[in-house]
Amino acid sequence: MNNPKIIALYLPQFHPFPENDVWWGKGFTEWTNVTKAKPLFRGHYQPKLPADLGFYDLRVSEVREEQALLAKEAGIYGFCYWHYWFEGHELMERPFWEVVNSGKPDFPFCIGWANETWKSKMWNKDGSLGAGTKTLIEQTYSEEDDVAHFNALLKAFKDSRYILVDGAPLVFVHRASDLPEHTIRIWNELARENGFPGIHFVGRITLLENYEQSKELLLKRGFNAVTVSRLGSSALKESFCDKILRKIWQVLRYKGCTHLISYSQEIKTLCDPEFDSNEDVYPAIYPNWDHSPRSGRNGFIIVDSTPDLFEKHVAQVLDEVKSKEPEHQIVFIKSWNEWGEGNYMEPDLKYGKGYLEALSRQIEKSKV
Repeated sequence: MNNPKIIALYLPQFHPFPENDVWWGKGFTEWTNVTKAKPLFRGHYQPKLPADLGFYDLRVSEVREEQALLAKEAGIYGFCYWHYWFEGHELMERPFWEVVNSGKPDFPFCIGWANETWKSKMWNKDGSLGAGTKTLIEQTYSEEDDVAHFNALLKAFKDSRYILVDGAPLVFVHRASDLPEHTIRIWNELARENGFPGIHFVGRITLLENYEQSKELLLKRGFNAVTVSRLGSSALKESFCDKILRKIWQVLRYKGCTHLISYSQEIKTLCDPEFDSNEDVYPAIYPNWDHSPRSGRNGFIIVDSTPDLFEKHVAQVLDEVKSKEPEHQIVFIKSWNEWGEGNYMEPDLKYGKGYLEALSRQIEKSKV
């Protein structure tokens, strides 16, 4: 039975909160970067602006309901809300906990733990890549905090909407190799004490790692599955001559934006059928990428993405999971609403619902 579960990564940054006010200025949200973006070369689609949902504020429950409706209509199974925890200090938590506490929207969800230290070089106030290395808030781990962290999330894990895999709450870990074994052990123990078989940990592997070796290492440490982030992989597979030609092409046509790749080339390397068809590998779908709203000319930019090309990419990924057990036919979308990365499924002014409609068509075809 083909039953792909498409889970879209969801950024809760579209609302002001005290830490952002201090670090970046009063009222800063991701829209600050998005609306300041400018085209850096002829044909560069910037700024990327929202259509149906507008410049929303995630403190508004109606916005969250409309997001879930759009996702459900396209065949998306649920949202994976990015979660930020620093020794009991949560960031951007309001939208997620309002979803949990209100019971709305009635749409499956899980968390993705963005377990990394925040530094000032990530975003400057003008949206450019900073040169500083000042630590804003540090990601640390301790066994005492493992218990507090799990208990803080227990209400969400017990929510009837929370996504379970083999009966266990799914937890996506952004920096899987950084997660201590004691965190995995303690969370599994506490999950079993609370009626679950454990936690279904999914670890992210980067394109610079050896997939097989990294997967085996993570599985030995207690992860249940992995997903591979292959963005930028087409450039790694170029010949020396191709690299030189691409650099010249970028300088001449794209005004010095040297971290730039064509989507039509990129989707050829975003899939690895032999690896991704493993039962414990959950592949990922990428609609696009353009980090220039945050990083300017230093940003990684994919050009020429269209709903038609995206549909081909979706078809490839769904084909990789169709032979798995229904419970493990999981695919992540990176992302639902990363507007500052040019990486979103929500309707925009150029393509409307084009990407959502392309996804929907392929999901329906995969079920036949």
